[in-house]
Amino acid sequence: MNSYEKKLLRHLILAALEEDIGAGDVTCNAVLRGEEGGFAGAIAKSGLVVAGGDVFRETFWQVDPDLTFTILAAEGQEVGSGTLLAEISGSLKSILMAERTALNLLQRMCGIATATQGFVRAVTGTEARILDTRKTAPGLRFLDKYAVRIGGGQNHRFALYDGVLIKDNHIAAAGGITEAVRRARRGIAHTLKIEVEVRNLAELEEALAAGADVIMLDNMSTDDMKTAVAATAGRVPLEASGNITLDNVRAIAATGVNFISVGALTHSVHAADISLLIR
Repeated sequence: MNSYEKKLLRHLILAALEEDIGAGDVTCNAVLRGEEGGFAGAIAKSGLVVAGGDVFRETFWQVDPDLTFTILAAEGQEVGSGTLLAEISGSLKSILMAERTALNLLQRMCGIATATQGFVRAVTGTEARILDTRKTAPGLRFLDKYAVRIGGGQNHRFALYDGVLIKDNHIAAAGGITEAVRRARRGIAHTLKIEVEVRNLAELEEALAAGADVIMLDNMSTDDMKTAVAATAGRVPLEASGNITLDNVRAIAATGVNFISVGALTHSVHAADISLLIR
């Protein structure tokens, strides 16, 4: 992570800890004297791709910088059930206060990386690349997108400010694809590309004629995608989007599209199963 991302991470973790701890951990305050020390281990309870070790560690250190933390599994490493991912030693009160927030972040990130790896492997041997979307958890986008990269995927635009994507509602508001692209071209820097979402082959032809730099094929059938690839003949990159699953992604990649964006990587991720156990 760069310095800006590290600063952003600290703010994110502090907000998450404040949400969970608030005025204090009443259970730890009641049960522990405060001087108890010991070890804890983070253990994978199922197969997963590791992502977020530094985030996990930083969460504990924000609670107590005197904790000793050892990362035992590298980013992007595929591990099996029972693998020890990290060890923490020091104040047990501090470890228990940080436990849930730290696990929430690590489990989500590992889940995203694991899911992404599944999609990337499913299209191996084709030209298609797996992309994420902006369908991320509010406040966690840069971690979600980082986890996608760790899983072997690529990031689509990060936010509204770094890419032009003209979707159906923009087209409706502007009065059509041609007018929407004309306005966008007039209103943005020459360094930005314009991507246009189309729903059928007629809209594809209009987007091409209007000068779109990238075209998103939204919820098209694989037959229409094949036709779109042939009609475009490499003039602009094509991105498939909409209801992409592990069951159909290989067939979609086989149509010849350049990119496949998968909202499910982040909007409905299944958190990895990881436990923290005191020893």
